[in-house]
Amino acid sequence: MTAARHTPWRAYAALAASMALVGSYVALSKPLVAVMPVFLLAWLRYLIGAGAMLHWTRRPPGEPPLDRRTNALLFLQALLGNFLFSLCMLYGVRLTTASAAGVIMAAIPAVVALLSALFLRERLDGRSLVAIALAALGIGLFSLDKATGGGAAAPGGQWLGLPLAVWGNALVFAAVVCEAAYVVIGKRLTGRVGPQRIAALINLWGLALMTPLGLWAAVGFDWSTMRAPLWGLLVFYGLAASVWTVWLWMTGLRHVPAARAGVFTVMLPVSAAAIGVLFMGERLTPLQWIAFALALLGLVVATLPGRTVTRTTDPSAG
Repeated sequence: MTAARHTPWRAYAALAASMALVGSYVALSKPLVAVMPVFLLAWLRYLIGAGAMLHWTRRPPGEPPLDRRTNALLFLQALLGNFLFSLCMLYGVRLTTASAAGVIMAAIPAVVALLSALFLRERLDGRSLVAIALAALGIGLFSLDKATGGGAAAPGGQWLGLPLAVWGNALVFAAVVCEAAYVVIGKRLTGRVGPQRIAALINLWGLALMTPLGLWAAVGFDWSTMRAPLWGLLVFYGLAASVWTVWLWMTGLRHVPAARAGVFTVMLPVSAAAIGVLFMGERLTPLQWIAFALALLGLVVATLPGRTVTRTTDPSAG
């Protein structure tokens, strides 16, 4: 009862804004990956972020020094949540559509619940299992109905006997797992390191991991293909992916339990699909709308707090 009076609305707003930005740059990255190698795009993203957050790397006066465990968690968060997430997402978006990526990303809360049960020892109840099933069903339906999208369609062709769109969807789902690990690790870090410093340090780790691949990709790139609108989109992508989303998410996660924070990832698929439909000429077919609804229903089942329990008989009385 009293918890409702102290609802951290600013933290909720930060979490929602973070996921909305992730969804927008996931969709808007498609024009960039069409003209630029993925490794180069990811490297430039880290360079932009490093330039914007260099002053955030200093330890604030009241913050303890980083120990070995915290440094390891920062590296893991950068490896999974930044480095591998970027590669899987960028390659996945190149092979599928922005709307497909948005639907698949709807599975994040269910995967967060699963990883929380495995690594944070949180009990996975029946409602979470139902949510996982709903999200998986939504993803499966969308994969079966991949041929009728309008506007920007997924590329044709096959690899190892499977359509490229299926590989794209699989890569996006791998990004889902990376993002869920990012949430779980982030909850561990927010009690020890400030949100701004977390964003700056994991970006530096990502820059170190990506620099060899980025330099290799930059050697043969034709920079004349980058027009002014693409440069503007690149700067937005770098700031959104490396600075704003990480800082906003860590700020909110510091004051909200990880399980409850998962509900705000609904903003990611919603914004990604909205960008794809409104600005990139994509359409959702009726079956894709059903798939999207099922995935979002999985989000609701997994993440809505069970506040109505207080209206029933007190279980402790028995």
